[in-house]
Amino acid sequence: MQNQTNILLIYTGGTIGMVKDYETGALRAFDFEELMGNIPELNQLDCKITGISFDEPIDSSNMNPEYWVTIASMIEENYDVYDGFVILHGSDTMSYSASALSFMLENLGKPVIFTGSQLPIGDLRTDAKENLITSIQIAALKEKGKAVVQEVGLYFEYKLYRANRTTKINAEHFEAFTSLNHPPLVESGVHLNVHYNYLFKPYGNSRKKLKVHKKMDTNVAVLKLFPGLNPSVLTSTLKISGLKALILETYGAGNAPTDEWFLNTLKEAITNGLHIINVTQCSGGGVSMGHYKTSERLKEMQMINGKDITTEAALTKAMYLLGSNVSGKLFKTIFETSLRGEMQ
Repeated sequence: MQNQTNILLIYTGGTIGMVKDYETGALRAFDFEELMGNIPELNQLDCKITGISFDEPIDSSNMNPEYWVTIASMIEENYDVYDGFVILHGSDTMSYSASALSFMLENLGKPVIFTGSQLPIGDLRTDAKENLITSIQIAALKEKGKAVVQEVGLYFEYKLYRANRTTKINAEHFEAFTSLNHPPLVESGVHLNVHYNYLFKPYGNSRKKLKVHKKMDTNVAVLKLFPGLNPSVLTSTLKISGLKALILETYGAGNAPTDEWFLNTLKEAITNGLHIINVTQCSGGGVSMGHYKTSERLKEMQMINGKDITTEAALTKAMYLLGSNVSGKLFKTIFETSLRGEMQ
């Protein structure tokens, strides 16, 4: 069929790609020739599905920016040939990888859907089949010849979320991910219900050519505030050799202790050029510096306002901006600007 939709599956590793050997009970990685055998329902989809894999599939706990570049390169190399991409990935670091890809793939005009599962594809009660089938269906959605979804998404347990709005919340339930600060883009029930108002709408000319960013600067760190944080821990973190950006997970709406030693230490670090990004440790809501007295001083010292961004997206956005050699003067302004729908 000349107008048949072409979908590329990219298998990086993870539970979704494991098949249980019922004779031994062991799990082994499937190959794509077995895929149709394990999920015959894929034959009912009106699209051509092709699969490629990492040379050595990895557990997602071993995921790192070098692998993100590998995934981005696979998409770049096949971008003109396929209508959509489905990334099979372990769930533990999926929100990090999916957030990173959202920044690395600039001017994306096709769907890139991350999915995985809590149980192996060959397990009797697996969630892998539904997650994979619906991810492919969503990646194949078109209207008037254009892809319905033109961003990086994460599909799990009947919901497609904007990838850079997600976080993993459960290691036991099938509903492993949530997106508390942005509603689902698509919900799967008897029908696929697309929430068009929530889809990312590219700024300016949506026909710009895909630009793939492959340099991610890993000189970043995350520090979560806690009662009892002492000066040596804070100072040691801020003086990490080569550190360029720090994601500071604060309380509530961006609040922090008002001890002078604490505030002066942060102010000195910012004055010396360290980018400190204020992100709430709450699962939902965001930072509103200056709303409470406990965040007024942070605002005064020009700490970066992470608004309602997730820690995963904040971390990968910082890596992306640093890798893009954004000037120190512009970093704050650009970070506080939504680039891929990652913040309000």
